[in-house]
Amino acid sequence: MQFQDYYKVLGVSRSASTDEIKRAYREKARKLHPDVNKSVDAEEQFKAINEAHQVLSDPDKRARYDRFGNDWERYQTSAGSSGPSDFSQWFSGQAGGNPNVHFDYRTNGGEGFSDFFETLFGGAGRATRGPRRAPRRGDDHEYPIDVTLRDAFTGTTRAFELKVPQACEACGGSGLHQSGICFACEGTGSISKRSKIEVSIPAGIRDGQRVRVAGKGSPGRDGGPPGDVYLKVRIKPDPNFSLEGSDLRTDVNVPMLTAILGGEAIVRTLTGKVALTIPPETQNGRVFRLRKQGWPVSPGSTERGDLLVRASIVLPTDLSDRERELFEELRRLRQESGQKVHA
Repeated sequence: MQFQDYYKVLGVSRSASTDEIKRAYREKARKLHPDVNKSVDAEEQFKAINEAHQVLSDPDKRARYDRFGNDWERYQTSAGSSGPSDFSQWFSGQAGGNPNVHFDYRTNGGEGFSDFFETLFGGAGRATRGPRRAPRRGDDHEYPIDVTLRDAFTGTTRAFELKVPQACEACGGSGLHQSGICFACEGTGSISKRSKIEVSIPAGIRDGQRVRVAGKGSPGRDGGPPGDVYLKVRIKPDPNFSLEGSDLRTDVNVPMLTAILGGEAIVRTLTGKVALTIPPETQNGRVFRLRKQGWPVSPGSTERGDLLVRASIVLPTDLSDRERELFEELRRLRQESGQKVHA
């Protein structure tokens, strides 16, 4: 009933993530599978990595192993003197263990697993808290989705084909066969299947916000519900508008004479065109605020921010001789009056 250091068996640290554990397991399984590796101890090593993977890839088993595995190590160091000689006594609380955790010790065979594994998880050490594991919800998955600024403003419907993890039928989602690793899923317990879904993007969604697609994530375990898919919105840059909070920014070209004498300029908004009043002597870069022409304050809201319009003065080109004479006359008048003439 020797203690099994599952982390050392897979060659990972005790803080390794689930993905790191799975990668380490797959790498070792390919090298040690009896169909590939013909060395004398390959089968025993293969069983050891299978056992380690089954424990460390399952959050419940890993938590139990991390908790009681250390107790088993302490038991080993103290059993030689006055300590207990029965591992069951240590866990049942008769030797200083946790008195609230009790195990029903049976001998129904190891099926290739070590005694240590069977003591903690199998028939030789099954907790009497209940005959079944609690249902566990499947994992959620997140995918990016690119939308134009106008589609994000008005809302849209998009059809997608996603690779969604599903339980591997070949091994029943366990990742293992009696002979070892399941090569259909490479020991992961799931395979990716393409799934077509149609998603409604709500009007006024912001960059970085997510749209939830219920029940399209990984399948649940032990009767648990499936997880969800989340689509993370990425709004593509727009050549005419930029979004700042609930306000939009844009530019409008204003002819020089309109800027000098006053008039109107036509501004594009996300809902159409509007006329902007340009007061006389408007300077280049001046910003005008169009109320309630901006972005919805929240997805689906009818309340909107403002549109901030920056005036960009456009100088005339291809002047006629007469127009040039008039501009020269204007410059002389400005100089005679002592006022500065801007370049």
